[in-house]
Amino acid sequence: MNFTMWKKALNVIPDVSKDEWDRLDVISKWLISTRAAVLVMTFISASLAGLFAWRDGAFNVGPWLALAFGLIMAHASNNIFNDYTDFVRGVDKDNYYRNIYGTQPLANGLMTKRQHLIYFAITGLLALAAGLYLIFVNSNDPLIWILLASGAFFVLFYTWPLKYIALGEVAVLLVWGPLMVGGGYYVLAHQWNWNVVLACLPYALGVTTVIFGKHIDKLDKDKVKRIHTLPVVIGEKASRFTVLAMMVIPYFLMIYLIAIKFFTPIMAVVFLAIPQFLRMYPVFLKPKPETQPEGQPGWPLYFVGYAFYNNRKFGMLFMIGLLLDILLRLLPFTQNFWR
Repeated sequence: MNFTMWKKALNVIPDVSKDEWDRLDVISKWLISTRAAVLVMTFISASLAGLFAWRDGAFNVGPWLALAFGLIMAHASNNIFNDYTDFVRGVDKDNYYRNIYGTQPLANGLMTKRQHLIYFAITGLLALAAGLYLIFVNSNDPLIWILLASGAFFVLFYTWPLKYIALGEVAVLLVWGPLMVGGGYYVLAHQWNWNVVLACLPYALGVTTVIFGKHIDKLDKDKVKRIHTLPVVIGEKASRFTVLAMMVIPYFLMIYLIAIKFFTPIMAVVFLAIPQFLRMYPVFLKPKPETQPEGQPGWPLYFVGYAFYNNRKFGMLFMIGLLLDILLRLLPFTQNFWR
């Protein structure tokens, strides 16, 4: 077992040669194939669903573990299927981004299509098993069937056709917010709560900035390949400022949620992410450089990295703030005030 590669694959998309690949254990190969570094975004959404349920006295560790595991496996399945779909459609030809910024096992010839589909099938079945378990422990609740079917739809059809018709970014916002957090809360608490859906939007918007940043980075190549992502449709400049708006709106949503007492003021801890935003926002005021800036990691990806680190900072603080919010509500002298 290559624990060093596990750690690396959970932080970046490693670049490995054929010889290195052949020496890797199956878990390392799976982590690279699923682009495991981005799965943290799904773990945060699952954690938020669990924390909201805990706050309302509806947390159960078994169902939450199944929820978190299932969502992560579903995201991993989508990443594998995304690569497969683009490969068979010829998108990865002609030095496309997927071949440049890190190892892509199928496009780089490290795996056959059959092997890739086996990875997808096993990962997808694990996600399905977790979903069926949650249906079983919730007495075959029909809404959970709908949530499971919705997740399967986005896993299978995000890459094509949704991404091709400017709906990929909308899908990400819906999945990482209302579906994962709102739906996850429902699975645990057995009730739908629109305030939870609203409260998860600050984080979901951050996840959406990541996919927006990635699609801005490869806008020119996507345009040539007739992949009509939202940045291709609305243009590079409008996309950059849309990302900035999605980075700012969460702070106003947090102020509103604190004002209506859905959150305690302790959630203002997310404002500690503002220094990170202030370091990031100047990047989005200008077009992507034509050549790699000195010391710029991940090139030719550019905007996506800044969006990812901004979202990770905000998301971690959001999770910490929500945990502190829960603990504060447990204090006897605060319970009546925050009802």
